Amino acid sequence: MAAMLTLAILGGLLGLGLAFAAEYLKVEKDPRIDEVEALLPGVNCGACGYPGCAAFAEGIVEGEVEKLSNCKPGKDTHYNAIIAYLKDHPNPDGSLIKIKK
Repeated sequence: MAAMLTLAILGGLLGLGLAFAAEYLKVEKDPRIDEVEALLPGVNCGACGYPGCAAFAEGIVEGEVEKLSNCKPGKDTHYNAIIAYLKDHPNPDGSLIKIKK
């Protein structure tokens, strides 16, 4: 009986520790990444050099990608929409992401 009580208390304390860690140690994600990913074709082919559209969108928002035309399935309609979105949603410091078609 004492072993069950000890395990129950220990499980409760560890559960509270995990809940605390999940709340206070979470990583904030830039919401623009999801928006840019939605504007991409969504093929996840990897032809751009990134493992998928989510990683390519993250590279765009972080300024690592220089040309949108690295996305082979993409068309001008995708590129123009992404460029317009990035002009309307600058970085937190107010600077624009510089990217070409």
